[in-house]
Amino acid sequence: MKALTIRQPYADAIVHGHHTHGYKRTENRSRPIPPKYLGQTILIHAAKAPHPAAEIWGPRPDVRSALLATAVLTSCHFDGAGCCAPWGMPNWFHWQLDDVQPLTTPVPASGQLGFWTPPDNVLAAVPEAPTR
Repeated sequence: MKALTIRQPYADAIVHGHHTHGYKRTENRSRPIPPKYLGQTILIHAAKAPHPAAEIWGPRPDVRSALLATAVLTSCHFDGAGCCAPWGMPNWFHWQLDDVQPLTTPVPASGQLGFWTPPDNVLAAVPEAPTR
């Protein structure tokens, strides 16, 4: 199972929602989803560092360097007109997330840019993740 690292507070918005914007189901990326990942379940990983330009909002878990949830990558499209409000950014690819399932307990893990495969000992600590 692959993981995707997302900076806070956006990882929390995917997993726990936002008090005014609801759950984040659009992940903004500069490239489209590689076709082999469409329809696949992935792990959502919270990065060690927060997003430098992100608006910080009220109480939230703010867990860092950990796997937080599973999600299915259902579709991808390029936004040239401002769709997917309030989370979609114009002129970025919008990766659509569905069936987000928070893990019972966050699993500590170092992440990487792009898709990455957690080591076996980390996957073993994620009861919700299928084994390789």
